[in-house]
Amino acid sequence: MNNSYEAVMARKSEIMKKSVGIDYNKYEQNYLSFDYEKMLSDCNFSLKEIRKIQIENGVGNTPLKECKNITKLARKVSKKGYGARIFIKDEALNDSGSFKARRASISCYQAKKMGYKGVIAATSGNYGAAVASQAAKYGLKCIIVQECYDSKGIGQPEIIEKARACEAYGAEVVQLSVGPELFYKFLLLLEETGYFNASLYTPYGIMGIESLGAELVEDCKNQTGHEPDMVVITNAGGGNLTGTTRGIKKVTDKDITIVGSSVNLKGLHMASDTDFNKKSFTTGHTGFGIPFMMNPDRSDVPRSAARPLRYIDRYVTVNQGEVFFMTEALSILEGIERGPAGNTSLAAAFSLAQELKEDQIIIVQETEYTSAGKHHQAQLAFARENDIDIHFGNPQTEIPGKSIVFPKNINQIKVQDLDLNKIKQKYIHNHIKGYKKISHRDIEFLAIETNTSAKFVKDILLDNKIEVEE
Repeated sequence: MNNSYEAVMARKSEIMKKSVGIDYNKYEQNYLSFDYEKMLSDCNFSLKEIRKIQIENGVGNTPLKECKNITKLARKVSKKGYGARIFIKDEALNDSGSFKARRASISCYQAKKMGYKGVIAATSGNYGAAVASQAAKYGLKCIIVQECYDSKGIGQPEIIEKARACEAYGAEVVQLSVGPELFYKFLLLLEETGYFNASLYTPYGIMGIESLGAELVEDCKNQTGHEPDMVVITNAGGGNLTGTTRGIKKVTDKDITIVGSSVNLKGLHMASDTDFNKKSFTTGHTGFGIPFMMNPDRSDVPRSAARPLRYIDRYVTVNQGEVFFMTEALSILEGIERGPAGNTSLAAAFSLAQELKEDQIIIVQETEYTSAGKHHQAQLAFARENDIDIHFGNPQTEIPGKSIVFPKNINQIKVQDLDLNKIKQKYIHNHIKGYKKISHRDIEFLAIETNTSAKFVKDILLDNKIEVEE
């Protein structure tokens, strides 16, 4: 078989179909629309069944903890009567140390059910450890493919730590340098082994998080008598936000504000060899959040089940220095030491709580474990080695890749809102590119995808001189 880059890429649809067991073609409609709800429904997992699978495998029922001291701090810089109660859903207490265990649990369950001998995942993040942990429970072989090094062979401490965790659970870890070879090698391994593609972006990976959304609503009601007013979710590829919100909607009709939060890494290119080690966050940043929001199907399956624009109400960014500061605050004020991804949302929540009244509730949707390479001190030491200027000042002056600025005053922690309308317009532009005509069903699909209206879509079609099929 021809295993050149071009030949393997030409076979990717066939490889994907065999490795997931989903015929994506059956959900295609008209010119560009796709029936995502039918695809999810056909996987046939109820929320009750998901919870049962997870509880039997060391996942879920994590505690919801009120950050009383951080709330008090937020109220010190809020106007009178403002400063919502801040809670965190402590997902670090899942067996593999992050909420990704929820995604991995359903993927590995499905792989075992379908008779696959092993699972493969392409990830530099917590998902690798989650897949390896769950694979061990099911007696499945596991390979994790990581984008780890730059061309000089230098790897980020957080990614190297995650490789250690994967190997501790019995997985084989394949480490690659930054660039297109990651997806190529991933496809080759899927084809050669015949293993299951435990992608973050299959329906199984998304439905696994629905239990988290349901739990945080139920936990909040049990502890406070009320549902949360706002949930802040760290956003990268969009699956976290999609699954959590779907779970929330399955247990309540209350209009809960869903806020996506990412670390601002504007100006750094995620596929750049020189930029790769200039960032101090390997996930939950704008380098993933914005591209995947505007073009979700850029993932490792033909059609991603992560559709964040369908669910997000507000998208904010925080700077690296603000997240590191709140990581330290969580440890010192609450006695809870956790890793960077969840603290991205905590930094955002600290700012957003000041917009809400004291009797309102804001939940940080997840935490993650921390240890040697994932610890913020390791990341800061690595940043210094890469000539990043680290100092106290105004975080808004931070330049990704050049500086990390801790807030000199606590009231300098402020989220920056991104224009969701512009992102939605860009999403539509990306999907109508190359078409001269689309159908009414396509318009309905684009309106649902962007959580807008048929008029919003038609105005963009008119500007681009695209006809609507009668």
